[in-house]
Amino acid sequence: MTPHKLFSPLALRGVTLRNRAVMSPMCQYQAVEGRVQDWHFAHHARFAAGGLGAAFVEATGVTRDGRITHGCTGIWDDSQILGLKQIADLYRTYGTVPGIQIGHSGRRGSAARPWDGAAPLKETSGLEPAWERVAPSAVPEREGYPAPRELTIAEIEELIGAFRSAAARALAARFEILEIHGAHGYLVHSFFSPISNRRTDEFGGTLEKRMRFPLLVAEAVRAAWPEDKPVFYRASAIDNLPGGLVIEDTVQLARALKARGIDLIDCSSGGMAGAATLSTAKIRPGYQVPYAAAVREGAGLPTMAVGAILEPRQAEAILQDEDADLIALGRQLMAEPHWLYRAAQELGLENPHAVLSKYYSFYLERRAAVLER
Repeated sequence: MTPHKLFSPLALRGVTLRNRAVMSPMCQYQAVEGRVQDWHFAHHARFAAGGLGAAFVEATGVTRDGRITHGCTGIWDDSQILGLKQIADLYRTYGTVPGIQIGHSGRRGSAARPWDGAAPLKETSGLEPAWERVAPSAVPEREGYPAPRELTIAEIEELIGAFRSAAARALAARFEILEIHGAHGYLVHSFFSPISNRRTDEFGGTLEKRMRFPLLVAEAVRAAWPEDKPVFYRASAIDNLPGGLVIEDTVQLARALKARGIDLIDCSSGGMAGAATLSTAKIRPGYQVPYAAAVREGAGLPTMAVGAILEPRQAEAILQDEDADLIALGRQLMAEPHWLYRAAQELGLENPHAVLSKYYSFYLERRAAVLER
């Protein structure tokens, strides 16, 4: 048994994470035309000194209409590279591997920001007009919501190219890890799920055909991304709805992704019928860990566990049990940016200060020395 596995390094291709704690991508809804703002720099600065192994910039649209809301970040234009690069450089300065998640909102796009209700935008004029939603099939997200337009084959090919171009821009922004957003009801997931994909051509019907778009996106991204840098894939491991995806489907997808050079599956769930298809009663500490364990065993691919991982000993147990290789933290990290420092204390690291940036480590060591006098 590796002691303190949470603090052991993990090498993926030519990139080494100094520990197994990762900041999950979390949308901030503060961008302007996809470009990051002062808010984003302040947001990421909170975590840069916290000692994380890696940190991800939020879901970032590969096209303008691939955003979730008007406030979502984008990577469809070269003018968006500089701001993202500054965030990547910030993390790199403090020893954290910078990552970015790229995706397309699909039928869940053109939405109001969460604090405005998160419902589909209805107005075609005004400060934040609606835009056309697209999807594999004209199936609305839920009853009463607008039906998206079914994509043509030519448009599907263009979107695959948009993912490829986004990967090239992410590289120019100096990110070290790229993650494809294939979860939560957004475009890539909606092609894979039989709930939202009713096509009868080569992109729909059987499991193999529904896998086609995610796999082509993976191939395009992998081809544009350096061989020595890893690509992750976030999956909704189950839909948790009748007739939806089950864990065996995701294991099969993970095997195919592995064959195409994907390095790790980030195992989430739900999202096919809204922000959370799991009821709050079912969201309990580590509720998605079994999905990461099943994919890891069934596909022979590293996984990242995410969802209500709150306590250091909980995270350590997940790693020691070999249910996952990385631990993703979201809301808990928002509440506690230096969670890893508490983890180092609770798990009994000899020098917990060392997990932090050089500045914080020096400060705490000097403070301890003064108090001992």
